Amino acid sequence: MDHIVYLDTKAKELEKLKDGSKNMIIRGATGRKIPYGRVHQGDCLYFIKNNAEGYIRAKAIVKSIFNSEKMDSETSTKLVEDHSSKLNLSSQQHKKWAGKRYLVLIETEQFEEIPHQTIDKSEYGNMDDWLPVEDIKNVIREWN
Repeated sequence: MDHIVYLDTKAKELEKLKDGSKNMIIRGATGRKIPYGRVHQGDCLYFIKNNAEGYIRAKAIVKSIFNSEKMDSETSTKLVEDHSSKLNLSSQQHKKWAGKRYLVLIETEQFEEIPHQTIDKSEYGNMDDWLPVEDIKNVIREWN
């Protein structure tokens, strides 16, 4: 399965993945929301900055995945802190994710930059920061 993942531009997430100072993506919510339960080892993640440019810039493979059970705020915060070296979060991101009831931690490997690709978002009326797309070729305007 392929996924399009929007990365925080202000926190320089793409740059941190590229330079190796980050190799884990986090998502969380008060309920079980995508990508909870939808990402598996070996899936391919395609990265886009969340700055409205709309270009896929890189990809990586899912090395491992952790979907939490329902947690209290303290347990959630401890989980984020225990993985802080892999997550490399800004203070704003830490504040956003620590304390969520459900967290998804996705460790990545084989990061590689790819030629910029534009995606067709017309099938996704409810845009989110994570799009499970089955096969990336179905949403690329012109695959290079």
